Amino acid sequence: MTGSAFAIEERWPELFTDLDTTQRWAVVQSLAAAWHEGWVPSRADVALLTDHTRGVIDDAEYHRRVAEAAERQRQEHR
Repeated sequence: MTGSAFAIEERWPELFTDLDTTQRWAVVQSLAAAWHEGWVPSRADVALLTDHTRGVIDDAEYHRRVAEAAERQRQEHR
């Protein structure tokens, strides 16, 4: 997505260094789909997804952290 407003790999390239081509594509597509719906990912959001994709964290830990992030967002918007 070079040159686009999204350009997530350009924003935080260090988060993508250990991903293979297929993993990079999957992560970028997942983030882009949500971005097109109006969500703007933070560095922490991208790190969470890339960590899960690399296998640094398992499904249970990924879902736990996503739930925590969602709860923080809810609290911030109250």
